[in-house]
Amino acid sequence: MFDKNWFFDLDKTLRAQGLDSDSKSFDEIREMLASPKRLSPDCFAFECAYVILAGGFSQKTAKKIHAKICENLLAGADVSALLKLFNNKNKINAIYKIWQNRNTLCAEYYSRKTLDDKLNFIQTLPHIGKITSHHLARNLGCDIVKYDVWIQRLGVLYAGKTEFFAMIDNGKLNPQIKKYCDDMFNHLVSVTNLPRGYIDVVLWKSAQNGLIKGLKDGCKN
Repeated sequence: MFDKNWFFDLDKTLRAQGLDSDSKSFDEIREMLASPKRLSPDCFAFECAYVILAGGFSQKTAKKIHAKICENLLAGADVSALLKLFNNKNKINAIYKIWQNRNTLCAEYYSRKTLDDKLNFIQTLPHIGKITSHHLARNLGCDIVKYDVWIQRLGVLYAGKTEFFAMIDNGKLNPQIKKYCDDMFNHLVSVTNLPRGYIDVVLWKSAQNGLIKGLKDGCKN
């Protein structure tokens, strides 16, 4: 495990099974990370909406709801209309607030010059937390890792420190587990010459779909 052939086999298997996507296809994600482009305010708001919706749902479900919400936002739907599509007030209110302020928020995001500044700004958006801010930043073109439970489990497995499985928490990232994850990504970047953000999405999708064995369940979510 954790060598070049292992990673590319995972990538190949995901593509063969039609699982090569997050909010975008693997190829689109890889191209975006290699050559980030400035998104329009509409697209910026849509990326925020996807990350807000994705928490707690399968990707298939999130993408289906996301497409309907984006279509209705463009048609001028208000909160009450959006709630008929997806009855979660907190998420819908957050999505609508970002949509209403998308021009200002998009301009503010792109005015931030460093990754830390961008992450700090993203975390001020409604319903965007520390973990989801990394997901959103990656979807906006930052070469960054989302340290969710799957990636934390992989980092612990890479380090061979199984005693840390019990310390995995999606709400509070343990500094030692983060180091194990970073060591894993540094290694895989060196052997694949791929962006860490792309490696992240391949590993996350592989773990989520059971392609990687040895990941212990029962961690705090």
